[in-house]
Amino acid sequence: MIAENKANNTPNLGYCATQFLITLSTEERITYQQEINKFVLWFSERRPINEITIVEVANYSEQTSSPTKLEPIKLFLKHLHTKELVQDKLHLHIKAKKTIYKKDASRYRVQKQTGKPSQPAIELTQEGYNKLQQELRRLKEERPLIIEEIRKAAADKDFKENAPLAAAREQMSRSESRIQELEETLKRATIMDSNATKKKQISIGDTVVVCDMATNEHITYTLVDAREAKPITGKISIASPIGKALSGHDKGDHVSVNAPVGTIKYRIEDIKHS
Repeated sequence: MIAENKANNTPNLGYCATQFLITLSTEERITYQQEINKFVLWFSERRPINEITIVEVANYSEQTSSPTKLEPIKLFLKHLHTKELVQDKLHLHIKAKKTIYKKDASRYRVQKQTGKPSQPAIELTQEGYNKLQQELRRLKEERPLIIEEIRKAAADKDFKENAPLAAAREQMSRSESRIQELEETLKRATIMDSNATKKKQISIGDTVVVCDMATNEHITYTLVDAREAKPITGKISIASPIGKALSGHDKGDHVSVNAPVGTIKYRIEDIKHS
């Protein structure tokens, strides 16, 4: 990463963001890091700080209706103005867009102006849900370590050849992206009820033993959400060709699966319901 623009010695956005973050307390860095990193990636970390315009900042703020997510950006831009790194009061143009309300039957719901449809629920097994929770906790526990690596790497003023800083920033970007994905998945997830009335037909969470009618080979599959799928361990997505073919069938049924090598025919030998 290049710290300054050679033509006018103006620091770039990535350098300014790093310098701002290392002035904060550990708790504040953890809170602000994700949103500031997104802001830097949006404009490019090499962008000279004095080239960022009011219109661009206003356009950026239009992408979200969450004041909480925009607050770190507002504080960062205010810091730049206080340090006289930018002349315009860019922070005054960070404003969350408004939401509109639409009536849905007998209740009201908030809908963003983007008009994006609400995301469908994700059905997970208890085991799969627990594993995603564990991964999320681990990534959050690693946050302070990555931030400390960035702080140490930023102490080296030779930004042109600062590979450790670039690597640490990339690691933070991947980690925060995965954290965001996990939080969204867990927020939308529903756990399959293992105490529900016992069913006969195959559905998500069930373990199925099938017999390949051509080879007489017995194979065991567990049908799960795509996020839990691990074919090497027998966990296949319910949305996969085999998952779709098995869903809704009973023990003793014959099903066909269209595969690149041709049609594979199975007989359902056993079902273990979740």
